[in-house]
Amino acid sequence: MIVAEPRASAPLVRVSRAAVVANVRAALREHPSAAVDVRRDACGHGARLVADAALEAGAAYVLSDADSAADRHGRDVLALEAVFGLEGRGTPALALTGPVLSIKPLFAGEGVSYGYLHRAERDTRVALVSGGYAHGVARAIGGRAMVRIGGAELPIIGRVAMDVCVVDLEDADVAPGDRAVFLGPDHPDAAATWARATGLTELELVAAVGLHTAREVTA
Repeated sequence: MIVAEPRASAPLVRVSRAAVVANVRAALREHPSAAVDVRRDACGHGARLVADAALEAGAAYVLSDADSAADRHGRDVLALEAVFGLEGRGTPALALTGPVLSIKPLFAGEGVSYGYLHRAERDTRVALVSGGYAHGVARAIGGRAMVRIGGAELPIIGRVAMDVCVVDLEDADVAPGDRAVFLGPDHPDAAATWARATGLTELELVAAVGLHTAREVTA
């Protein structure tokens, strides 16, 4: 088994300020007087980040947790899917990546993860990737969603565990320490795939990730 160094072993959310600014500007062209809702930590994107980006983009009002019911009543608010680049509306503002922790062979007939629901049909290699349901990665995407590592789209196999998931590497050139992209602009179809697999909305899924994973801001 090949194992990564212990540093940088956790999944990470990155939220792009530039994407939020661009998304809000585009949405304001159709709704120039609308507010931007940053309540509940802007659905895991960071209330302060989104508020500052919205004001930079030209929003006239930011709706926060401090606003009263009277302040909220009757106010036109931009669709959150448009603000965060979901459902094909703009650029996804949130990206989730997790490092490859280890790589090992998986032989035909062997199973992986809880209950061995997935058994290999052929000899292959698999990666243990940091990121599980404790970080908001929906359990239902096991066997139904892909991650991107380098230029390759690779399937998540077996059940998603609490802190990790297993990825079939097939013939891809992957090494411990490489980062797998679960969600984000480099894997733009992923949120829709998660939504189909779970029955949840893209916004609900991305919010869960943003609220449960270490987060940093990018330009």
